[in-house]
Amino acid sequence: MDHMEIGWRRLAAQYIEGKKFQAAEDVVKWMGAMQGQNYPQALWAIGQRMESGMLAAVEQSLIEGKIIRTWPMRGTLHFIAPEDSKWLLSLTASRILASSKGRLKQLELDDKILQRSAEIFRASLSGGKRLSRPAMLKLLEASGIPTHSQRGYHILWHWSQCGLLCLGPVEGTQQTFVLLEEWAPHAKELAREEALLELAKRYFNSHGPATVHDFAWWSGLTMKEARAGLELAKPFLASQKQLEAEYWFSEEASFFSLPREPAIQLLPAFDEYLLGYKDRSSVLPMEYSGKVAPGKNGVFFPIIVENGQVVGTWKRELSRNSIVLEFDLFSPEYDLPPSWNQAALAFSSFLEMPIIDGQ
Repeated sequence: MDHMEIGWRRLAAQYIEGKKFQAAEDVVKWMGAMQGQNYPQALWAIGQRMESGMLAAVEQSLIEGKIIRTWPMRGTLHFIAPEDSKWLLSLTASRILASSKGRLKQLELDDKILQRSAEIFRASLSGGKRLSRPAMLKLLEASGIPTHSQRGYHILWHWSQCGLLCLGPVEGTQQTFVLLEEWAPHAKELAREEALLELAKRYFNSHGPATVHDFAWWSGLTMKEARAGLELAKPFLASQKQLEAEYWFSEEASFFSLPREPAIQLLPAFDEYLLGYKDRSSVLPMEYSGKVAPGKNGVFFPIIVENGQVVGTWKRELSRNSIVLEFDLFSPEYDLPPSWNQAALAFSSFLEMPIIDGQ
């Protein structure tokens, strides 16, 4: 496999190119978990993988609890399927919680304070209630638990990692918090080995071709755990070696052939196509990585992908009635092929707004 084939295979595996899903919950279930730290961009990541995805439809899935947003892996916000929440948090959160003990000590958040905050949250959210983050912090303050210096944020984050809370629907401009057990009443519990197998299968089927190092980075598991998960999943996967790396992917993708027509995708910031891998060099040359994440502070720009390769970044400006797209291509001599219009049309349909060409 060369870089172009790896890119194309990943586009197909992630349902960005080729066949698409009908519903947002099917997208999230297939992907295992999807980066969700930038809410508007994450919604487009889901819509991009749907047959006729529209913003309203994706948000309705969130309102109905068909997808949820929480911190299951690497302490970072993701969209996941509600039925996966228990086993996924159980598998991945323990290392994150252990690593946070020092910060909690700095903030003087001991077990007594944390348990008291949990009691407050349960009493206030039980019965299907939801509260915004400011309202949750006010509850703590009213009970004598100071929230300054990020104490409040870390309390909310801690109890989301522990599976007490998750983020609910947006109300106005505020994301709400809900009780996970009420929002995901049918969440499954899996033994650790079963969970490792399930997560490895999900990852390599949806993100392959990928290496075990990619899987370990994406999941936040140790290399030992990642290798154990891959070992369990190998009977369900195919593999191919390139130089020193071994890439794993769905058995169904073994019969992959490169498409004849070039394709352009306008992918959101933090999309799994780029952030789902430790080694991104197969789709993004190292010399251009600073253009996608220029501040080296974990902030990524939306990307333009042509034939599986990242060729630039883009942004959109929204007015009341239209969208203006602006492109920043890595090579000043390069022009996007006419097929970019099809990608722009997909984004226009998602937002249900017309686009004005601002490139």
